[in-house]
Amino acid sequence: MPLTDFFARKPEFEIFALETADLPQAAAIHKSRFTHAWSDGELHSLLIQDTVFGFIARQNNAYTRPFITQPFVGGFVLSRVAAGEAEILTIGVDPRFSRLGLGWRLMRAALREARDQAAEAVFLEVDETNAAAIALYRKLGFAKVGERRAYYQGVNGVKTGALVMRLDLG
Repeated sequence: MPLTDFFARKPEFEIFALETADLPQAAAIHKSRFTHAWSDGELHSLLIQDTVFGFIARQNNAYTRPFITQPFVGGFVLSRVAAGEAEILTIGVDPRFSRLGLGWRLMRAALREARDQAAEAVFLEVDETNAAAIALYRKLGFAKVGERRAYYQGVNGVKTGALVMRLDLG
């Protein structure tokens, strides 16, 4: 382990409501995680809908270094609620901040908000090859309720299936 690791502070994040000013950073994270990334304009067209909400994780201890002028965004989640059901539209965590629990915290914020908006169940789709995301969703209590074959297309043209997962909030 390099000596510098002993002097580096672990990044700390707080969860905030996603706002339009956050969308360029959210789009950059989405691009780093998904083959078919959504632009900040596409994210904006979703976020301005009455039924859509989201959260963002911002590093709150980044200002300890004088050359950093704004906090790092570690991840975001975008969701919607309609007719008593919620859907996780997308979630992404910056690869630099993987395995710090940000996905868990972002999902918990989205689930709380969905419950507050009277959703009885939450649905999501996940690439069947994304073992880390599937493990997170299962840990949160989601269960597989369906499949969509050849739903996602990778960079190399290989298609993978999507698992449809559900969590009852009742």
